[in-house]
Amino acid sequence: MQNLLSSSLLSKTEKIKVYRTIISPVVLYVCETWSLALREERRFRVFENRVLRRIFGPKRDEVTREWSKLHIEELNDLYSSPNIVRVIKSRRMRWSGHVMPMVAWRCIYRVLVGKPEGKRPPGKARRGWEDNIRMDL
Repeated sequence: MQNLLSSSLLSKTEKIKVYRTIISPVVLYVCETWSLALREERRFRVFENRVLRRIFGPKRDEVTREWSKLHIEELNDLYSSPNIVRVIKSRRMRWSGHVMPMVAWRCIYRVLVGKPEGKRPPGKARRGWEDNIRMDL
């Protein structure tokens, strides 16, 4: 997809449509169930900024005639949709509205709300799904 997003044959609006219809759904597949740490949130922001920089390309300073990459604020102005982490949080909140009223014997409810026995292996997320919902609130 890198070649497609940096191609001069497509307009910026078409590249944004490709990002919204192909790339974003693949990246956000089943994001409602993720328990993200701050490190993963940062990685998603970096990924999105990298894709948007490839879509919008560098900017040229009119005074010095030098090329430079777009800053985050400029990317947010050009791409008016909410950032990827905000989308993940909103989808997680929406899905929690479906899961929380479920009865305790349903599989989805038990998987998301239940606590596994024993200690967690090293390197796993310290927060669970329910903890992330509380943080999102």
